[in-house]
Amino acid sequence: MATDLTAPRTAARPDVASIQRRTMRLLFTTQIIGGIGVTIGIAVGALLAARIAGTAVAGVAQSAGVVGAALLAVPVTRIMARHGRRPGLVLAYAIGAVGGVLVVLAAATRWVPLLFLGMLLFGGGTAANLQARYTAVDLAEPARRGRQLSLIVWATTIGAVAAPNFAALADRVTTGWGLPPLAGPFAFSAAAFVLAAVVLLGLLRPDPLLTARRLAAADAPAAGPLLAADAPATAVAAQTPAAGGPAAGGPAAGGVTPAAAPVKVRPPRAAGMRMAWSVVRGRPAARLGIAAVAVGHLVMVAVMAMTPVRLGESHADADVLRLVGIVLSLHIAGMYAFSPVVGWLTDRLGRRAVILGGVGLLLAACAVAGTAGHHTPRLSVGLVLLGLGWSGTMVAGSTLLSESVPAGVRPSVQGFSDLIMGLAGAAAAVVSGFVMQLAGYPVLTLLAAVAAVPLVALALRPVPTGAPDEEG
Repeated sequence: MATDLTAPRTAARPDVASIQRRTMRLLFTTQIIGGIGVTIGIAVGALLAARIAGTAVAGVAQSAGVVGAALLAVPVTRIMARHGRRPGLVLAYAIGAVGGVLVVLAAATRWVPLLFLGMLLFGGGTAANLQARYTAVDLAEPARRGRQLSLIVWATTIGAVAAPNFAALADRVTTGWGLPPLAGPFAFSAAAFVLAAVVLLGLLRPDPLLTARRLAAADAPAAGPLLAADAPATAVAAQTPAAGGPAAGGPAAGGVTPAAAPVKVRPPRAAGMRMAWSVVRGRPAARLGIAAVAVGHLVMVAVMAMTPVRLGESHADADVLRLVGIVLSLHIAGMYAFSPVVGWLTDRLGRRAVILGGVGLLLAACAVAGTAGHHTPRLSVGLVLLGLGWSGTMVAGSTLLSESVPAGVRPSVQGFSDLIMGLAGAAAAVVSGFVMQLAGYPVLTLLAAVAAVPLVALALRPVPTGAPDEEG
């Protein structure tokens, strides 16, 4: 039989809908695993730091994890911009596992600098969990961005709500192994991060970000690789047969795209933090998205970080871990359990409306928690409202940011947002320890409420909310 070597090669176009479904299932699973790792550490981090270095330093140690997540967002998103989501997420989880091991060693040696370093690296787990929400929208349809992002946020609920209650069990088990009190949960966190990294390394194929760029380049080869990389990924997804039909001039109904040669996609070389800032500075919608995420996180961290210490003021050591587990489980349920509803509202009512609703819940949370005294049920209600407010600002703000910038610089802008969010949360955690010691928990909640007020004025300003291609 003769083979016609002059005929143009054909390559089957990827089924974007199928890739997106597989990616969502995988991210959902690893968010559960990573959520367990992050939350067990958060549940006992402040208590461990307080016993090693004192109450005032407890906030500083807790903030080290937040700073670590913020700083690690920079190299992680650089790797994502050049090589895709998979290596960035794996690296972040691996660093978090190393941090968990160092915290265990610090608890055994009672060496405070090692504790700070361990908590700093432990933030890698948080950085991975945060970046996963952006991975969910690389190939998402525009009308479903909020819901798909919120589903990945919600996935953390399954592990995170139960994790604080596992802290006491982990502590008892590892104490029998010879580990010091409160060190065991961090050993379990390290194991969870390793498991999440291994799963992503083996199964996150094809990479959703690289797939989006290849599809964009294939649909616009004449525009050049850099311009094609800037095309919104979801616009490409909408042009595939799985999303409703071929693009004009694209593949036939059979789903085959003729191509003389494979298209190579090179990400922009300048897609760093400076480029991210220049892009954000010229887009009011992107600025609002970053502000919503950062302010919501600042208020949440300031109040949540000192809640275990507040409970420790009025309860015996034997009851503290149990009560911390219950209260933080309710708080985390508020953060994640209703995020699909928040995502649906974000798509139906608009991004700014949900951001404003989130701010209102944050203010209510500060009022309830700050006036609860030592009444644990009322304090729990305040922490639930705090989680709901955080969910509103996080889901709506992240969705608004992702759709407000070009795809070519999107990973860097998302990393820039996580950097600002992390630094805001770290500052809140540092200050919260000193405010708690000098003025008490009610004053801390009042100051947190004051910090949320400027976001209301920013959200009420009219801003363009269209995607970059729609804004021209």
